[in-house]
Amino acid sequence: MEDVYKLVEAESANMEGPEEEEEEDDPECNNLHHPLLKRNRTLSSSPLAIVGAKVSYIESLDYEINENDLFKQDWRSRSRVQVLQYIFLKWLLAFLVGLLTGGIATLINLAVENITGYKLLAVVRYIEQERYLMGFLYMAGANFLLTLVAAVLVVCFAPTAAGPGIPEIKAYLNGVDTPNMFGATTLFVKIIGSIGAVSAGLDLGKEGPLVHIGSCIASLLGQGGPDNYRIRWRWLRYFNNDRDRRDLITCGSSSGVCAAFRAPVGGVLFALEEVATWWRSALLWRTFFSTAVVVVVLRAVMEYCKSGNCGLFGKGGLIMFDVSGVSVRYHVVDIIPVAVIGVLGGLLGSLYNYVLHQVLKVYNVINKKGKLHKLLLSLSVSIFTSVCLYGLPFLAKCRPCDSSLADSSCPTTGREGNFKQFNCPNGYYNDLATLLLTTNDDAVRNIFSINTSSEFNVFSLVVFFALYCILGLITFGIAVPSGLFLPIILMGSAYGRLLGLAMGPYTNIDQGLYAVLGAASLMAGLPFLDAHPEPWMRNITVGELADVKPAVVTLNGIEKVRNIVEVLKNTTHNGFPVVDCGVTPPTGSPNGATELHGLILRAHLILALKKKWFQQERRRTEEWEVREKFTSIDLAERGATIEEVTVTKDEMEMYVDLHPLTNTTPYTVVESMSVAKAMVLFRQVGLRHMLILPKYQAAGVSPVVGILTRQDLIAHNILSAFPHLERSKGHKKGH
Repeated sequence: MEDVYKLVEAESANMEGPEEEEEEDDPECNNLHHPLLKRNRTLSSSPLAIVGAKVSYIESLDYEINENDLFKQDWRSRSRVQVLQYIFLKWLLAFLVGLLTGGIATLINLAVENITGYKLLAVVRYIEQERYLMGFLYMAGANFLLTLVAAVLVVCFAPTAAGPGIPEIKAYLNGVDTPNMFGATTLFVKIIGSIGAVSAGLDLGKEGPLVHIGSCIASLLGQGGPDNYRIRWRWLRYFNNDRDRRDLITCGSSSGVCAAFRAPVGGVLFALEEVATWWRSALLWRTFFSTAVVVVVLRAVMEYCKSGNCGLFGKGGLIMFDVSGVSVRYHVVDIIPVAVIGVLGGLLGSLYNYVLHQVLKVYNVINKKGKLHKLLLSLSVSIFTSVCLYGLPFLAKCRPCDSSLADSSCPTTGREGNFKQFNCPNGYYNDLATLLLTTNDDAVRNIFSINTSSEFNVFSLVVFFALYCILGLITFGIAVPSGLFLPIILMGSAYGRLLGLAMGPYTNIDQGLYAVLGAASLMAGLPFLDAHPEPWMRNITVGELADVKPAVVTLNGIEKVRNIVEVLKNTTHNGFPVVDCGVTPPTGSPNGATELHGLILRAHLILALKKKWFQQERRRTEEWEVREKFTSIDLAERGATIEEVTVTKDEMEMYVDLHPLTNTTPYTVVESMSVAKAMVLFRQVGLRHMLILPKYQAAGVSPVVGILTRQDLIAHNILSAFPHLERSKGHKKGH
């Protein structure tokens, strides 16, 4: 949903030499006897991901099951009880994810409602005493301090806690590693920062951060705690792999949405439609179980707080769309204004996204200047917000209370209510103050309220809509945890209610329902990740991509230690094909053949060096030797580097049998496959590596043409290697 905050950039190497003049051909019409495209001979790119305020090189995750000898032996040796225990632990972790997410969401809501409530009560007292300047100074000062706390935590301790975190979660579940996104420090800063930013009255919501918080909880549970204080229980180490961690984070993201809106089915659908790119039925039930636990926790807390044991919590920020007991009546003619709302929502949403992109470009320039500039930007937005929220209600005219209402409901002088008195005399209320001098959650309740057709006038709704458009544009992108859900809801509800006022007697739909429809329509202008390849990708084969990449680095099944060390030190590749030469195939070729045994990961090579898996002669090891040295749990460990390995001079001349550690069933494609087809497979299966095999196997030729990774399938990188395609696209558009 909120991909507009994070940008992914790719830096391509400068291409040397003069560019040849080529005939502008239609890429759809290529001669089958000639290469599809003219191309540069190098595909060199350094994709960078902007995560929070840090720039990191993109790394992929190993979602693929590594079917090496140890993995197969482990599954063969597992008893039925161990398999059931593994399944039970998956459900137990899903339960804990829901329980902790619901508990932390409750804590955030309690803190926000109480901090904001006591702040607004103090401001109201100053207004009742007509000490308007003191009221403003108190409100602006409190908001300034709350924003300062949130911004300092983000800037100094966890830059990845800025923003909603949803784009990074989508990237992670799609197979892209997002560094430092799910750590304990990020979780702590996200919680405290969300409380501070929302309590400061900034135009942002806690809904996006709650999704990130749920994902952090799931990640920490799966790995046994923070990096420096992990629990090393044997049963927990079974989940120390990217595949199971992905499932847990999917449960965490859906639990976060459920905690924000108290909608268990909505949380599951959000994970299914917006976040996860790989899904199965077992995961569907576990995510629903997690969201159900969240709902139970929230309901229990709300029942407890009804007795007044939670301070100013009241209803809290947990029910935003409670339509129980409401009957909706409409006629066929009402379809027309509903359709108009949809069209306006799409147009306004697209315009909002465009302007927001331009604002974020400016913020990116400011944020690059250092931590002080990030803090000053956040605090400037806080001061401007306080001035608007406090000052604009003075522009609205006081409206008389409806005589049919009880004296206790109009006007109100507390922090809640649909008819706030503000600076008005008794018997009158200020409708703009009702929307601005309150929490964002209460503002949603007020503007969604039914049977209040005359509560808000046009001027107040226009001011409210314009203000939240401006505040939404300048707030999203500062160095605090923030989300776009609530600002979009507030903007959409304002113009939806305006349309309801315009329709007046011509419709049977309540204005509160118009506000709900407006909020829903504006949220659908927001983009989602397109899973389909570009049409021109079908004109390029994976073999041609392999031609413009550096030569693939292969290892022998029994390799010398020196060669392994040199490969690890001189390359950054994560996987290496393992080949065996002189193998006699089943057909009985007398000259022998070169066999592709599989793919070995960088982490497993480092593990073999650290455990001194060396031997004096070139030979295949026995199964019992492997079991004595390694376990399948050892292969799940990540994070080791070649710099941590110490190898003596004598050990450099020894050998390592790589066969037991090699994935013998990697995903492979033929070199004639189109890039479009390979990209679909790569995304849907969640791969990190895809081996390219030759269509014809000649004697003495390597059985591997190349390896495809995520970076190779980025459209920008492909076009940088095939400039002819870019010009052909432009030529075709010109005609």
